[in-house]
Amino acid sequence: MSDRPAISLHKIGKTFNRGVRALDDVNLDVREGEFVSLLGPSGCGKSTVLRIIAGLSTPTGGTVDWPHGAGKIGFVFQEPTLMPWATVAGNVRLPFKLAGADKASSRHLVEQSLERVGLAEFADAFPRELSGGMKMRASIARALVTEPQLLLMDEPFAALDEITRFKLNNDLLSVWQELRRTVIFVTHSVFESVYLSQRIVVMTPRPGSVFTEIEIPEPYPRNEGFRTSPEYAGFCRQVAQALAEAMARGALP
Repeated sequence: MSDRPAISLHKIGKTFNRGVRALDDVNLDVREGEFVSLLGPSGCGKSTVLRIIAGLSTPTGGTVDWPHGAGKIGFVFQEPTLMPWATVAGNVRLPFKLAGADKASSRHLVEQSLERVGLAEFADAFPRELSGGMKMRASIARALVTEPQLLLMDEPFAALDEITRFKLNNDLLSVWQELRRTVIFVTHSVFESVYLSQRIVVMTPRPGSVFTEIEIPEPYPRNEGFRTSPEYAGFCRQVAQALAEAMARGALP
C-alpha cells in the first residue's frame, strides 16, 4: 500500500429532492492500493458515498478530491446486472463496446479478466446458465476488464449463501493482492469487513457520517486460519461495539 492518497472526501453532504438527508459532513481519505470497507446499517448512505465517488451522483455539499487524477473506476453493484442475451464474455466486453473499441483489440483483456475470476471455461455461457456466485464473478470481471485504478464494490456478496460468500471473499483478496488496486467495499457485515479490510470506516445511521475508523493490521494472505483465530474474534468484537455505539448516537433508532 502506498502512502499517496488516491481520493479524499471533504465535508460531503447529500440531500435528495424530497428533503431526505442521506449524508452529512463525510470526511474520508483513502490511500493508493488500500482495501477499505464502509460498514453501517442499511440506509446510512454507504452506497451514496460510492455513487458520489463514481460520479453517478452529485453531492449537495463538500468536495471530492483526486490528488493524482481520478483514473479509471470499476463499479460492482449489489446485483450482477448482466445482459441475459449476451454471453459471459459479451457481458465482460461491454465497457469496450460502449467505448467503441473493436472486439479483436479487447479480446486478450476479456480473457485475462475471466481467468482472474475463474470463469475462463464459461466465456460462451449465458447468465441463465450460471449460479449466483458465478454471475457475481462475471460482474467483477467486467469491472476489472478496463484495469481500473479504483474498484468500488457495493455489497456484492450480500445475497449469496455463506459458503459462496466465503469463497468469493478469498478470491477477491487474491485478485486484490495480484493487482494492488484501491478498493472501497460497502458491507453491513462486521465479519466480512474484518476479514477483508485493512481499515474499516464505521458510519452512523442517516444522515450518514463517519463515526470512527478501525485498522485491521493482520497480514495477507488471509485464510480460514485467520477467520477462526482469536485475533479475528477480537477485531469482530471491537468493530461490533463501534457499530453499536454509532447506532446509539445516530438519528434513527
